[in-house]
Amino acid sequence: MASNATLRKNAPHLIQVDSALREHALHLLKGDGAHLEFDVAVQDIPAPLRGKKPKGAAHTPWQVLEHLRIAQADILGYLRDSAHQSPEFPSGYWPSAEAPPNEKAWNKSAEEFRADLKTLTDMVTDQSTDLLASLHGLEGQTILRKLLMLADHNSYHLGELVVLRRTLGAWPE
Repeated sequence: MASNATLRKNAPHLIQVDSALREHALHLLKGDGAHLEFDVAVQDIPAPLRGKKPKGAAHTPWQVLEHLRIAQADILGYLRDSAHQSPEFPSGYWPSAEAPPNEKAWNKSAEEFRADLKTLTDMVTDQSTDLLASLHGLEGQTILRKLLMLADHNSYHLGELVVLRRTLGAWPE
């Protein structure tokens, strides 16, 4: 354990590192740099194509959108409450229907994803959030680790959504 004098001496460096770490986490979550932004991936998908599954594809755009929402909500729930119960894996993370029941359901799913992402990015920018503290007393589990896992997950499935859109002829060239 470092002494108080050592911590005070290193405080400016630690603050700088903490700030940089938070900034990097935000870039990954929001889709900056090489990561696609959520709204770029979901905007302007024609309603008739949202439930279409191209030949050879595992999912439809609707299923990918819902999966993104459900998985992100699950991580947020876990970060907020150690007693959070995750959906059954893997079936609870994917909708059974290939198409949204209506436009309202599509919009609601996208809005819930955005709202949860905002809550997560607010958590990152909140200086009182210790990103590296042990999460719920579990060794190796931290808020940062969960956020990085989520950023990877979202990035993968947003890329999948782009491939689906290209295959369906619904991606701007």
